Amino acid sequence: MAPPPLPLFSPSPKPPPPPPWLHGPSTQNHNPSPSPAAPPPPAEAAPPNKPRHHGPKPAPARNTGGKAAAKPLTAGVPGGRTRRAVLGIIRRVRSLELSDPPRPVPASNDAAAAVPFHLPIQPREQGREAVEKGKPRAVPWAAARDEGLKLALRREKKAREPTRAETELAAGELDRLRHVARGMGRWARAKKAGVTEEVVDDLRREWARGEELAAVRIVEPLCRNMDRAREILEIKTGGLVVWTKGDIHFVYRGSNYQQNTNHSHYFVSDAQNMKHNVPTTQLEYGNEGEMLTNANSKADDAFQEKYQSICGQNDEEPVKGTLYEREVNRLLDSLGPRFVDWWWNTPLPVDADLLPEFVPGFKTPFRQCPPGVRPTLADEELTYLRKLAQPLPTHFALGRNTRLQGLAAAILKLWEKSLIAKIAVKVGIQNTNNEQMAWNLKHLTGGTVILRNKDFIILYRGKDFLPGGVAQTVIQREAQVHDEQVKEEEARLKAVDSLQMVGGLSSEESSVGTFREYQNFQADHVHGNTENSNTIIELEAEKHRLEKELKDQEWKLSILNKKIERSNQALAKLHNSWSPLEESADKELLTEEEKAMFRMIGRKMDGLVLLGRRGIFDGVIEEIHQHWKHKEVVKVITKQNQARQIMYTANLLEVETGGILIAVEKLPTSHSIILYRGKNYHRPEKSSSSNLLTKREALRRSIEVQRRGSMKYFARERQKSILELKRRLRYVARQIKYRTPRS
Repeated sequence: MAPPPLPLFSPSPKPPPPPPWLHGPSTQNHNPSPSPAAPPPPAEAAPPNKPRHHGPKPAPARNTGGKAAAKPLTAGVPGGRTRRAVLGIIRRVRSLELSDPPRPVPASNDAAAAVPFHLPIQPREQGREAVEKGKPRAVPWAAARDEGLKLALRREKKAREPTRAETELAAGELDRLRHVARGMGRWARAKKAGVTEEVVDDLRREWARGEELAAVRIVEPLCRNMDRAREILEIKTGGLVVWTKGDIHFVYRGSNYQQNTNHSHYFVSDAQNMKHNVPTTQLEYGNEGEMLTNANSKADDAFQEKYQSICGQNDEEPVKGTLYEREVNRLLDSLGPRFVDWWWNTPLPVDADLLPEFVPGFKTPFRQCPPGVRPTLADEELTYLRKLAQPLPTHFALGRNTRLQGLAAAILKLWEKSLIAKIAVKVGIQNTNNEQMAWNLKHLTGGTVILRNKDFIILYRGKDFLPGGVAQTVIQREAQVHDEQVKEEEARLKAVDSLQMVGGLSSEESSVGTFREYQNFQADHVHGNTENSNTIIELEAEKHRLEKELKDQEWKLSILNKKIERSNQALAKLHNSWSPLEESADKELLTEEEKAMFRMIGRKMDGLVLLGRRGIFDGVIEEIHQHWKHKEVVKVITKQNQARQIMYTANLLEVETGGILIAVEKLPTSHSIILYRGKNYHRPEKSSSSNLLTKREALRRSIEVQRRGSMKYFARERQKSILELKRRLRYVARQIKYRTPRS
């Protein structure tokens, strides 16, 4: 609700001019009569010394000229004095400025009408400069105005690079081909493996039928990058992609189709020859450093030549890309042939399947961790390495699980320049197992797997990694130290012999603290371990592990037995407070016809008594008597499964209630117990039985019984595992005794 208008009377002799927005556009008639909101003449104003009138306020004078009285600034504005209302006022005032042209002010108007109308609203840039200079904002709602009046600047789009078809074909010819492509309804399908040889053959068959265009539907994951799919199609087919509709590319065979066909056929056959010549390619990883040599260099040169000729990249053109991209391409070119069917952006990774399966003389490189450095990775280091590997380009694309010596040699060469090797698992190849790939690469290179999933395998070279030259230097230095120690030992022995000859000392020699003692220790415990001694060491370790596990299992079993004992004590305490009644000797007898009749009545009854997890307590007996108050038969439903428990419950209900058990019926998910109250039935004096458990005690008993049953089950399982451990321990002890050499 808008606040009431403030009084416009002022005790000062010279009233202030009214705000200009109160006049509004309704003052265009230039009526010389005073405004209804204008103040009265000074003579009518009350003197300052006159006491203020405390009586009822006089009614405001009504305008006889038909004009509305003055309203507050926020009157009629939704939201009152909120920010939204202030912004609405600003928009309306600006619209008044634009709609009302400047007009001359008549002489009869008050001096207040000549006051120029202006709001100190400045652009966003000026307000920001004023704040930076330390000047206060001109209006109190400047912050809200900046939020409401700021302009939304659109981000400029990058200029799209023209395709090969747009640059090589005329505009009219391109429009004609696209018009033809719109009417095509048949296409080939590139599966997950990408643009394979089968897809290229399908396109050629379409062109061989006389069609100018052939369509290909691209699926995951290549459809994520349709530009890359277009490049692959143009490379492998030699044609031009003239139009793309969704995930379908339309490939034009070209005006000189016969020449392009031969060219593309030679390209594909060259690539296939390279793939078949993989065993002839050899990667050598020698002692002086990692060196990758390609025995089929002519095929590689032909492959690169065809690739560059199709892509239109000549040596005379300027090199494109940043320095980082050029360095990455140069590094990947030194590792092996590229994977042309890569479904992401450049740089293209190395095709690991084209690397040799076996490398003569390959072995896991020598590793040595610097002193004082922990070889394992902490959690923070692992997180840092994973974040570091995320923006890196993919180095290799792998599609086989075994025979990865060539890839391992390439990874070792890559680790000389990079901490991380990023390997992508090829999509669409059957029987690929990333777990087996990671295990083989880890054992071939000695690195650390920091990430493995269905898409990527990331290997860290490790803190103990040594480049080829450094590793060779360390090995040579250790050999030199060993030679020096051997020479020192020989010199010591000569000196000892000379002293014995001169002084006549004892000929017994002691090896304590000498190099000979170190050699003997290495021969006995390090280098002299035979297969039998290694087996004995493994058996001893297994025996120690089994003994420790057996001790843990026995300790856990003892704790379970203590808990079972405490549970038995709690149940005994609850059972002591429960004294069931004895069965009466004077039981009422019923004929078979009466039992059949009561059984049929009990089956058709809708009312029942449901036994829950608490079992039988005083509330159940009271509810049965409430049923017998109106009916002769009661039906009790129990969820128990075992026949022994069901019959025990039925007999207990018969004894506690004093009724007659008619039958126990099997239901689909439960059992029903039908009880007859008897011909001489009379209600008990007390509503509840004092000899049974209460509802709370029955719940405690049910929980304790369930808990004890669970603990007994786990105790039996623990006992079985203990017996199995003892059996395995006896077997290991016999093996150790059998393999230990007798002195």
